[in-house]
Amino acid sequence: MSQFAHFYRGRSRPELRKLGDGGEAPDVEALFQPAETKNDQLRMLYSCCHPKLNEKAQVALVLHILCRFSAAEIAYALLASETAIEKRLVRGKNALAQSKHLLDLKSDDVVARLPAVQRALYFLFNEGYHGAASAVGADLCKEAIYLVELLLEHPRARTGPTYGLAALMCLHAARLPARADASAQFIPMEQQDRSKWDVELIARGFAYLEQSVRGRELTDYQIEAAIASAHASALSADETDWDTIVSLYDSLIAVRPSAIVALNRAIAVGHQAGPERGLEEVLSLSGDDVLVTYPFYWATLGEFALRSGKRNEAKRSFRKARELARNPFERDHYAARIMACSPVSV
Repeated sequence: MSQFAHFYRGRSRPELRKLGDGGEAPDVEALFQPAETKNDQLRMLYSCCHPKLNEKAQVALVLHILCRFSAAEIAYALLASETAIEKRLVRGKNALAQSKHLLDLKSDDVVARLPAVQRALYFLFNEGYHGAASAVGADLCKEAIYLVELLLEHPRARTGPTYGLAALMCLHAARLPARADASAQFIPMEQQDRSKWDVELIARGFAYLEQSVRGRELTDYQIEAAIASAHASALSADETDWDTIVSLYDSLIAVRPSAIVALNRAIAVGHQAGPERGLEEVLSLSGDDVLVTYPFYWATLGEFALRSGKRNEAKRSFRKARELARNPFERDHYAARIMACSPVSV
């Protein structure tokens, strides 16, 4: 059984007919026979990614129906109001109710819905990773890994992009044990104790990455996994191959251009060519509306400004990042960075 089977035994709710109010509670022990469990969970995963629903509604349904998160837990994890989440769930349940049955895993919809399923799991993992110092955030990462590995058990979903998605999740999740200290304070990757990285997850990630590049289809998932593998291969921060990472970000921008990818590339350039060059690269993105409200954009400006000796500029940027922080994990880190901008007294 999966390493997360115990978690799912207590939380999953795989019967579509139980979506409405009332109704008799399912016999959990009967539902969780090994052969039935995975089949039902996979059918529910596909059913939650109904084409009539947008990505956010799909993720909310996965969390609520398959993982049995409450509306309040989902709101906390996705940084949305509980009212907004409840509306998404109502829309999602209505769409599923109209279908009247779980998706047949032998149908062509398994292939047609695969990109939506992959994107929902990618979003699910990212939301957990951003708040992984909390119990809910860590659970989201575990859920996403379990579900993508479940997806790989279906022959028509066992594609290069799915393997790439599994690889990047494992390689990122491997760093979680070193990502926060005992008081839940964020530790940047260059300062992490790499001996705490999960070697089993790294090995799984590399194995999935190797499988992902055997086909002809190359997507952002494989490229992101390759970037993560470059970090995982470095025995120390100083040994990171930034030339390769910048090149991979160039490829990623060609496949999936976005402001966030451009920002991550600028960060890599800053590590490759120095903080002042990094600051120039980040400032060149300043007109993007998405980045204006993205705390990590301001935090990156702060880091490169501080490393360039521009303390006041760095402090302003970190303050903006703290205002936009999405959770206490980030807010506390940015507060600490503001303190670091003060001159050291002798």
